[in-house]
Parts: sequence; structure tokens; C-alpha cells
Amino acid sequence: MDDGGLGWWGVPLAVLAGAIRVSTPFLFVSLGECLTEKSGRINLGLEGTLVMGAMSGYAVAYGTGNPWAGVLVAGLAGTVFGVLHAAICSLERVNDIAVGIALMLLGTGLAFFLGKPFIQPQAPQLPSLALGWWSDVPQVQSALRINALFLAGLLLAPLLVWALRCTRWGMVVRIVGESAEAARAMGYPVNAVRMAATATGGFLAGVGGSFLSLYYPGSWNEGLSSGQGITAVALVIFARWDPMLCFYAALLFGGAGALGPALQSVGVTQGYYLLNAAPYILTLAIMIATSSSRHRLAGAPAELSVTR
Repeated sequence: MDDGGLGWWGVPLAVLAGAIRVSTPFLFVSLGECLTEKSGRINLGLEGTLVMGAMSGYAVAYGTGNPWAGVLVAGLAGTVFGVLHAAICSLERVNDIAVGIALMLLGTGLAFFLGKPFIQPQAPQLPSLALGWWSDVPQVQSALRINALFLAGLLLAPLLVWALRCTRWGMVVRIVGESAEAARAMGYPVNAVRMAATATGGFLAGVGGSFLSLYYPGSWNEGLSSGQGITAVALVIFARWDPMLCFYAALLFGGAGALGPALQSVGVTQGYYLLNAAPYILTLAIMIATSSSRHRLAGAPAELSVTR
């Protein structure tokens, strides 16, 4: 990437652009997992859901010529995995963490098997919005070329906060997540509520996967996700189960992922691979920093298996 004469000023600009691009899958997966965990269920299978969404979205976009059809089908594929996860976990003596790991392996394996014919063909890409039209600097125009899915995630985060706090539906989800017995005593169907939350979370994770294959990096291959789905689950814990904090944390992780390429653009190549590992180092650092007895799992729904 040429810095175009901007020098070191191009680094924060590139980090900003990268944060917006790289954060979008993190954002959708973390919002989906936040909703799922608010209902008292943890879904570690979102890595498989993300990859399956990326493959199915790419395949449908290639077959139909419509990338938005790919986004929809990716979300529906995620919904199927969410429903499957919720249905299995509703059985007695079934551990949701073990089920999530199994579905993660199923989703990635199935996506790799079904997606082999789509590694070479080029599917149509999602369009971007040119929000940098006011500037004559090409780098600014590029940094502010934003995909509509990021803007949808930006709107979804506060909407989810409002829905969880101010609507009857959100109250029911939170009650189920805090005490299944209290929810049953009040007449709420616990398994149905958790299935709806998990299915919606799967839909959002599938949409996040479609961004990877249909916009950035913008192709389908078996190494596409790089663990973003499972990292987003850790991001929810860091965000203390708050959708708005999920949005800010996703931007932080996205910026960390863009740091290496941004520094490389100004000639800093020493430690390049270490800089590319910045999101994972950041994940470890955050989990260690927030693992004290005073902060451990603060804000976690009481019904989550990790709190028991």
C-alpha cells in the first residue's frame, strides 16, 4: 500500500480504515453472541457459523449475481446452525460448550467440503458508500469508503441496547438469562426464548461471515476466518455483555488488526508478523487484565454455564 506522500500521517488514517473494515465481522458475531448469552446460553460454535456464512453467501452471490442475496442466505445458514445448537442444548444433561465446539468443527468442515468449487470463481462484491467525497485526498476517500454492513452494525448496537432494556421481549430474554426457574414460574417458555435468541445470534454471525467473502478480503478460501468467530466470543466477555461496548471493542480489535499493514505502508517491516498477531495478543492481554476476582465475569447472566 503506497502512503501517497502522507508519511506517518497515513498510519492513523490506514488504522482507521482498517478498523472499520476488519471490525465488521467481529461486530456482527459479538452482537449475536451477546444476545445469545443474555438468554443464558453460550455458543462457542460461531466460528463454524461464520465460515459457513462466508461460504454460502459467496456461493449464492456467485450463482445469482446478487451479493445481497448472498448476505441473506449467509444469515439463514447461520440461523440453521443457531437452531441446531439450541435444539441440542435443550436436551437434558447436554453441555452447551461441548455442543458449540462440535458445531464449530461441523460448520468449518462442511464449509470447506461444500466450498471447494468456489475457491477460484469470482463472485460479485458488496458495494461501498463513498463517504469521503468531500476530500480531494485519495487516501481519505479510500479510508471513508465504507460498506453498508458496517453502518448496519453501527445502528444495530444501540438498537439492541434499547430492545434489551426497554421492551418486553428484552425483559423476557434477560429474565431467562438470569433465572430459568423464575422465568418458568412467570410462565415464559425458557427453551423457546433461548432458541429464538440463539437463532438470531446465528443469523448475525452468518451475516458477519458474508462480509469476509463478499467485501473484505472479498474471496472464498479455507483460511478466511483466522479464528475471528471464537475471538468475538472473548470480545463479548471483555465488553461485559453490553452491545455498545461490543461495538467499541470490535473497532479496537479491528484497529489492532490493521496496525501491521499500516506500519508496513511507511516502511516499518521489522516485527511485521508480531504486529499482525496484535489482535490475538490484545485478546490475551485483555483477558488477563480483567481476570481479577473483582472483575471476573462482572455483568455475566447468571444462567451461563461459565458462571456456575
